[in-house]
Amino acid sequence: MRVGVFALLNHPGADREAVLAAGRAADACGFHSLWIGEHAVLFDDYRSAYPYAPDGQLPLPREAGMLELFTTLAFLAACTERIRLASGICILPQRNPVLTAKEAANVDWLSGGRLDLGLGIGWSRQEFEALGAEWPHRAARSEEYVALMKRLWCEELSSFEGEFYRLAPCRMHPKPVQKPHPPLYFGGNSEAALGRVVRLGDGWLALGLSPEDLARHRRQLGKLLEREGRSLAQLDVAVMPPPGPLDRARLARYRDAGATQLVAAPARARGESLAAAIERLAAALLPL
Repeated sequence: MRVGVFALLNHPGADREAVLAAGRAADACGFHSLWIGEHAVLFDDYRSAYPYAPDGQLPLPREAGMLELFTTLAFLAACTERIRLASGICILPQRNPVLTAKEAANVDWLSGGRLDLGLGIGWSRQEFEALGAEWPHRAARSEEYVALMKRLWCEELSSFEGEFYRLAPCRMHPKPVQKPHPPLYFGGNSEAALGRVVRLGDGWLALGLSPEDLARHRRQLGKLLEREGRSLAQLDVAVMPPPGPLDRARLARYRDAGATQLVAAPARARGESLAAAIERLAAALLPL
């Protein structure tokens, strides 16, 4: 099992030096991957329930703000050499798919083929409204957008005619370094999310599951894959555990439950830098 790290890169603490130090620390410590999240805007109160918190509220202070996803991944590509760079997650249906395909290809190009593209359909209707994006049918639009992006990544001359998007023949360069395209991870634990993994994914990003729940969901995923002529051996099963202490024994429980990658979020002590927290996490978990 590989171990990645999730970096919560929030304003005001995530300035240039902090992000540089965190990226370099994660790379030097031997983590397999570095994941960052995406929210363009945050709200004081949410009408939509955040699905991974008991109170349905995104657990971030009002003054927080996430750094923009793809520009930050490109910045991290420039200050790292080996570590894979991952979106956890890119909220696809609130974005323009052509521009998203371009940004993802650009990060993969500049990083030398180190992008893992985690995708999700989103949960905050307010954020969609703020971005002028349509909330209804966002799952169906996501699947159509993925089909469109694959054409832009893989075809010399690309065009698309779908229910939600039309693209006249055009060319997009540079193409991703990874062929046929960067690995696609789909986030979420619902049956619908698992269905997207089965139909479209190279990986599954499980969120907030215990080892026991991961094993149960993985069995369900395996059955769905079999119906489509696929197997679990074709997927990276990555899991972000719920908040709480992590040690090698807990990692072994996730490995035994079928995880092929664990993405750990470092807990920062008061006044501790993110880079120091990443180094402390590495000391506790690596090498396996």
